[in-house]
Amino acid sequence: MPRLADHEERRRSITSAARRVIVRGGLEAATFQSVAAEVGVSVRSVQYYFGTKREFLLATHRAVVEDSGARMAQGFSALGPDAGPRDIVRTILLSVLPLDEPSRCDAVILGIFHAATLTGPDVASADTAGAPNYIVDAVAGQLRQLRGPDADENTLIADAEVALLAVGGLAQGMLTNDDYASRATQLVDHLLDRVVGG
Repeated sequence: MPRLADHEERRRSITSAARRVIVRGGLEAATFQSVAAEVGVSVRSVQYYFGTKREFLLATHRAVVEDSGARMAQGFSALGPDAGPRDIVRTILLSVLPLDEPSRCDAVILGIFHAATLTGPDVASADTAGAPNYIVDAVAGQLRQLRGPDADENTLIADAEVALLAVGGLAQGMLTNDDYASRATQLVDHLLDRVVGG
C-alpha cells in the first residue's frame, strides 16, 4: 500500500525552499512559481498547501521563528540544573544572533520581513510581533526572579525591551560587519552586565 504524503513534511519542504529564494532575491522573489521550481513541485501543489501569497509568506516566517525557538531550546538543554536568570537570558539572546550559517540565513530573512512590514502590502507588523513579544516576556520573567517581587513592572519590561532591541540591532549588524560578528558574545555579555548585572 503506498505511503500517504506527510503534509507537514511537504509544507516544511516548501517553506524551506521559500527561505532559500528569499535569501537570494528578497520577498518579492518568493512567488508560487519560483518556490515551486526551487522545491521541484507544481505551482498547483504550492497553492494547495498555501492558498494565498500572504498565507504562504506568514508560514515561511513562522518556520524561521520555529527554528529560532529550536535553537533556544537546545541552548536551554545545554544549561545545567543550577543555571540562573543571567544564564537563561544569555541563552535567549544568543539564540537570536546569526552565529552560524543557518541562523545567518534566518537573520537575513527576518530583516527582509521587517522591511516588508514597513513597505509591503503582504505582511503587517502585527503578523511578526509574536516572537519579539515572547522574548520580552521571557527576559522580563527572568529579571523578575532576579530582582524580586517588589521590582517595578514597567522597569522590568523596559529593560527586557532594551535587551531585545539591542540584540536585534546586533543581529542585523553582524550580517554586514565582521567586527560585530567576531565580538557578538562579548557584546551580549556586556549588555547583560548593564541590564542583568553580575
